[in-house]
Amino acid sequence: MEKFSVVTQSQVNVRVTSSANSFGTEKRFPKDLTIADFKNKLELLTGSTPGNMKLEVYDADNKLVCKLDNDDALLGSYPIEDGMRIHVIDPTIRIGEFEDVSKVQKYEMSEDDYAQKRDSVRAFKERNKLGRFKEVDPEEQKRLDEEKERKEQENKEKAESMKTGDRCEVRVPNQPTRRGTVKYVGLTDFKPGYWVGIHYDEPVGKNNGSVGGKKYFECPDKYGGFVRPEHVEVGDFPEEGLDFSDEDEI
Repeated sequence: MEKFSVVTQSQVNVRVTSSANSFGTEKRFPKDLTIADFKNKLELLTGSTPGNMKLEVYDADNKLVCKLDNDDALLGSYPIEDGMRIHVIDPTIRIGEFEDVSKVQKYEMSEDDYAQKRDSVRAFKERNKLGRFKEVDPEEQKRLDEEKERKEQENKEKAESMKTGDRCEVRVPNQPTRRGTVKYVGLTDFKPGYWVGIHYDEPVGKNNGSVGGKKYFECPDKYGGFVRPEHVEVGDFPEEGLDFSDEDEI
């Protein structure tokens, strides 16, 4: 049998790509590997079986340097240098086959099974009384419920003091003040409590008067929004002119 020997440095750093996927991997390999053993290592990277592999070597300019077509030869007997790319061709695997997660069977745990696990996030929160498992003093809970009820009543009364067509100014904490016209006042399907639908003077809203497929009022897209009554003040708020000038630009 013809003898082969390594004629360059003992290891080589190459990028491995495959016809089976769209990504590559950089790896360092000993040059005293036979091509047959090299293919066995590539199986773990590409998913291709050694018997189906055809190996091609490309330089930094993506030009074909050689083909690794002798399983008995050593990797180092071919003119492979650091930075080159070894491309694995497997005609039996469809391109992107290993990237299609729709074929992966998903594991789903029932709510009862999850509740019985003692090493889950839920169990940790239960043990440490965190989140929704936090113990609340009955008196404190009563105070919170009364505060919530009082706030909702105030929102209801304020909402009933408004009517469609009122000019208004929206003052939400940590947001710029915006002006517009009241177009809807009342309860909604998307969240409990009273809401005020606003047709803003400028495109600073989030919708066109519709939320969740239900239309509460009509306005152009990005001109509509819904705000809690507590953040809306009605009154003589004329539409502000738009000023696009900038003293720092000409």
